[in-house]
Amino acid sequence: MLRSASAQIIRQAVRYRSTDASLILERSINRVQLLGRVGQDPVMRQVEGRNPVTIFSLATNEMWRSGEGEMSSSGDISQKTTWHRVSIFKPGLRDVAYQYVKKGSRILVEGKLDYGEYVDKNQVRRQATTIIADNIIFLSDNVRDRT
Repeated sequence: MLRSASAQIIRQAVRYRSTDASLILERSINRVQLLGRVGQDPVMRQVEGRNPVTIFSLATNEMWRSGEGEMSSSGDISQKTTWHRVSIFKPGLRDVAYQYVKKGSRILVEGKLDYGEYVDKNQVRRQATTIIADNIIFLSDNVRDRT
């Protein structure tokens, strides 16, 4: 009973049927969760005529052991750091992030992916991937404050 109710709820959440039987609109999900450390203190920017935005970078790390098998305890440990650009437009969260997020802080960011283009100072068109945050969970104080 619980399984069929869950399946029905999921179907309702994912698919919306219009009154026209031939038109089926399916919803999609663009959701991201990142757990990492802040790479720089946030900056707040405001473009004329637009709402301000708080921006900072977040580092996430992947670690793996290169060896003969996945279960092997021998081999070198490799690490890859990925840097993410996080932007916050939501008024209350934007201000809290600007005030309390600090370089080295360990945080969980939830939001969505956004792809955009801009023209750099050399008039070259560039692409950028940004995380548009709608929630932040503070997991620790600044890394410099730990003893």
